[in-house]
Amino acid sequence: MKIGKLPNSLLNKIIIEPINTNAPERKEVLLKPSVGEDCAALDFGGYNCIMSTDPITGAVKDIGKLAVHININDIASSGGEPVGIMLTALLPPSITEKEISDIITDLYTEANKLNVAILGGHTEITDAVTKPVISCTAVGKCRQLISTGGSHIGDYVIMTKTAGLEGTAIFAKDKYSLLKDSVDEETIRNAEKFSESLSVLREGLIGAEYGAHAMHDVTEGGILGACWELAEGSGLGIEVYEDKIPIAKETREICNVLGADPLRLISSGAMLIVCQSTDILRALEKENIKASVIGRITPKDRYIIRNNEKIPLTEPDSDELYRV
Repeated sequence: MKIGKLPNSLLNKIIIEPINTNAPERKEVLLKPSVGEDCAALDFGGYNCIMSTDPITGAVKDIGKLAVHININDIASSGGEPVGIMLTALLPPSITEKEISDIITDLYTEANKLNVAILGGHTEITDAVTKPVISCTAVGKCRQLISTGGSHIGDYVIMTKTAGLEGTAIFAKDKYSLLKDSVDEETIRNAEKFSESLSVLREGLIGAEYGAHAMHDVTEGGILGACWELAEGSGLGIEVYEDKIPIAKETREICNVLGADPLRLISSGAMLIVCQSTDILRALEKENIKASVIGRITPKDRYIIRNNEKIPLTEPDSDELYRV
């Protein structure tokens, strides 16, 4: 099989459908597993407990920082406040004490910035991995739950920041030897700093305040993959305006050299917010969060509008990060 997340059709067939079909009925469970859904949600009486889990497998550097943000971003996409995070670290026998210490320092430093407690977890040296693998589970709370599947026909699809943020930062740090002869040093340094913009916590809280119907953070599969998952979660269609999707100069240059499609590149730090109106744009701007309307929710068909031509929007394949 291809490296990366299972194709959504296969994920649904062999994992999600069997789990849901055989699951016991628990009144506390508010969200069952589904394609594109960022979190699980439980009714704990008076508030909802939100949980999400994700690993870091495609990066070498900054994996502690990345592990915190990709999990906390899922909590944010449900309109929740993150409370804590648990981590599992699977580490190869070749790792040093300093390397372990650096990973843990990154983890608690980023968690502290978000006022998130590290609650515990598991650390293990194992020859089952050849490089560090960090997997985290985030826990949050909210009163008004926002799901990936809440879109309404006619809603605006709003994207924050730029496409390929996380992937660009990873390329700049992990593929420097391939870039240094073709991309100027300043561009590479600027791209490395994209890792400082991976949190979507602020936009998630603003989305909840402004009555977002759905939110989805942009991870594997990039912005186009996230748009497809957003539509799939709601059982609706979507039209995506390709020329409206913002792409940073650094991302374009680095992706050109590596032959990567920035619209199919992992993009933690960007958020899709689905709203009935565009009033939220002013609120995001006040918080210095760049945002653009990149599409609309439609009754059925899913397509990209490119040069006035409608091109079918297909389900996400293996992320460009793994292909490179």
